[in-house]
Amino acid sequence: MAVVPETMRDDMTWQMGLVWEQVKSPVIIPALRLAVFLCLVMSVMLLVEKVYMAVVIVLFKLLGKRPDKRYKWEPIKDDVELGNSAYPMVLVQIPMYNEKEVYQLSIGAACGLSWPSDRIIIQVLDDSTDPVIKDLVEMECQKWASKGINIRYEIRDNRNGYKAGALKQGMKHSYVKQCDYVAIFDADFQPEPDFLWRTVPFLVHNPELALIQARWKFVNADECLMTRMQEMSLDYHFTVEQEVGSSTYAFFGFNGTAGVWRITALNEAGGWKDRTTVEDMDLAVRASLKGWKFLFLGDIKVKNELPSTLKAYRYQQHRWSCGPANLFRKMAVEIAKNKKVSLLKKVHVIYNFFFVRKIVAHIVTFVFYCVVIPATVLVPEVHIPKWGSVYIPSIITILNAVGTPRSLHLLVFWILFENVMSLHRTKATFIGLLEAGRVNEWVVTEKLGDALKAKSATAKTAKKPGFRIGERLHLLELVTGAYLFFCGCYDMTFGNNRYFLYLFLQALAFFVVGFGYVGTFVPYS
Repeated sequence: MAVVPETMRDDMTWQMGLVWEQVKSPVIIPALRLAVFLCLVMSVMLLVEKVYMAVVIVLFKLLGKRPDKRYKWEPIKDDVELGNSAYPMVLVQIPMYNEKEVYQLSIGAACGLSWPSDRIIIQVLDDSTDPVIKDLVEMECQKWASKGINIRYEIRDNRNGYKAGALKQGMKHSYVKQCDYVAIFDADFQPEPDFLWRTVPFLVHNPELALIQARWKFVNADECLMTRMQEMSLDYHFTVEQEVGSSTYAFFGFNGTAGVWRITALNEAGGWKDRTTVEDMDLAVRASLKGWKFLFLGDIKVKNELPSTLKAYRYQQHRWSCGPANLFRKMAVEIAKNKKVSLLKKVHVIYNFFFVRKIVAHIVTFVFYCVVIPATVLVPEVHIPKWGSVYIPSIITILNAVGTPRSLHLLVFWILFENVMSLHRTKATFIGLLEAGRVNEWVVTEKLGDALKAKSATAKTAKKPGFRIGERLHLLELVTGAYLFFCGCYDMTFGNNRYFLYLFLQALAFFVVGFGYVGTFVPYS
């Protein structure tokens, strides 16, 4: 093998250094300064949004503005003459797709809802492609039907529109015409028996309300560190973001499940559409533009399961990041031109709800903390003020953490994990904005239920529980981790701003996720 002479290596190093110096001043430094400026602007936007929501929450807590103080609520009273006809007809929809591990839980919980038996219809919308699972779901429905439950098992000959298509098809059945409200639960959601008693009266007594949204309660939050991180993010979403939207503008994004819709409002808004991967948010925005109001009830919690494998979580986050960005692209002009809602509400939906929370939040998290700050280590001529690199992110982090006080000791892990996931979310956001290849990709979030225990027990008896190397390695995370590690080494050797402490920790987080060592590992037999 040929050996490069030392003098030649020195000459190559000198030439590379010369090229770097020639490019740095006219190109790199101005570009990086512009990037720093834009990131600081986005950071301030995000900070203002977080502080605003915190102030609203504190004020409403101090003023005691509970939902039952803002809207009329009283139990539906029995009527001797009308009998059960005094109660509105409720449809309960459960869309599912190959939900082998959880279908019994959701169907059982829906059939256990306390409501006059002749005033409720359970509709199981089964898009399963596995014939064995279809048979199991159908038999479960037949079991409950034999007990006197009014349950309908509905299937389609295609999966057009995915969940939105299934819900839309479900609304076309003749028996739905007699229903006043529709409650929707994903296949892993288990409402308490009194769910309808606590939610439906708000719709009955307040004709301006279109949607009642309940909070999620995570049954597997303690399964692994990744589920704890998700709990922290989602608790903030419900306790702050949803509560603020409900309390101020009577608008927030429907979470797609654990909610009850007024069917007339749903139909007036145009029904379910499958043009994006966030059909729930799409419906909510359209209903809001018709003048309908929404109410979030944080005291009502519906049990459900968090994705505990990295693969399932990445797919979910792609859908949750790509969909809103794509919907923003499709509806921004329509929202601006709408004449039924106030200018203030239009600004709230376009700027606060979409632009800051669904686009800026993802982009600034990755670009600033994982690209720009490390780059300033290599280009010391570009300076980031301490208020931008330390104070603002610290305040935002503390405000985010208030949703889950029990996990405050995990705050550092949460920061590092969210920064890693911001890579995936930023990529998905740009795919949505640009309507690129995977814009309408829909992968159902895998639910493990009790399958994990069974597979783990099987794995212990097997000699070599294997894994698929392609599903464990994630190249983008590994490349980003290598970049951060290099910047950390450079800062420790030549720098003086001590970013290397953060850079090494963040690089380690990227490596851990890049090698797939996060979340629950389900071995293959």
